[in-house]
Amino acid sequence: MRGRFAPSPTGTLHLGNLRTAVLAWLFARSAGSEFLMRIEDLDAGRVRSRFVGAQLEDLAAIGLDWDGDAIAQSERGALYADALGRLDTYECFCTRAEIREAASAAHGPVGMYPGTCRSLTVAQRAQLRAAGRVPALRVRTDGEVVGFEDRVAGFFEGAVDDFVVRRNDGAHAYNLAVVVDDAAQGVEEVVRGADLLDSTPRQLWLARALGVPDPSYAHVPLVLGPDGRRLAKRHGDVTLREVAPADAVAWMARSLGLPPATTARELLPAFDPQALPREPAVYVDSAA
Repeated sequence: MRGRFAPSPTGTLHLGNLRTAVLAWLFARSAGSEFLMRIEDLDAGRVRSRFVGAQLEDLAAIGLDWDGDAIAQSERGALYADALGRLDTYECFCTRAEIREAASAAHGPVGMYPGTCRSLTVAQRAQLRAAGRVPALRVRTDGEVVGFEDRVAGFFEGAVDDFVVRRNDGAHAYNLAVVVDDAAQGVEEVVRGADLLDSTPRQLWLARALGVPDPSYAHVPLVLGPDGRRLAKRHGDVTLREVAPADAVAWMARSLGLPPATTARELLPAFDPQALPREPAVYVDSAA
């Protein structure tokens, strides 16, 4: 099952990011499959080019390898534009605050788009443009419910709202780009953090709308800080600047119930996807 890891170069990879990368690599390599690397650098406002090389170096430092060169999403705009042209989209002028207010007023699901701009007339769109509003593009989904079997999370389903496929700054949205890239690269299994589980029904819907194969999914448990929240900067810089690569892998091995190891390759012989812990791991700095 060809796999991949796709970091976004907005900062240094922390231990939670690295553990997810190791798991994605283990899933692919334990199946005797290729493992690809992709740089998700579409968010120009947050991406910093200096982090690209640093992230790849950190991944190599813990023992990961990948097949072929890492590709960058910023170089693949023509593919996304072609996919966008094959979808039924409409302009959306809503701000996030307006979406929250509209969904609340209609007692709709939190975060679901309530369809405010779905039926705007030409005159209404012109009026919004004249007022300085710049539209995003949303795809029409008709609220279809999409379910799938996740290798870690079990059966999951979600209603798919009319989601953004091109942002109002002109950037192609994450959900569109990831589906196009996974299909173009022949990715067969997506292994990523459990925090992205809710986005998967949208991506499966989009894959089917574009007529490309569905990958299988495995959403792996996150790494939490001692406060029970997802590991982040508020817990301090838990990166390979502060934790030696061998120590980082040794902690991962313990958190996964695997024999002691100091590189990812040493984890491979004992790795069994079915035995993967289903609960988040908690990282506590032993020096704290």
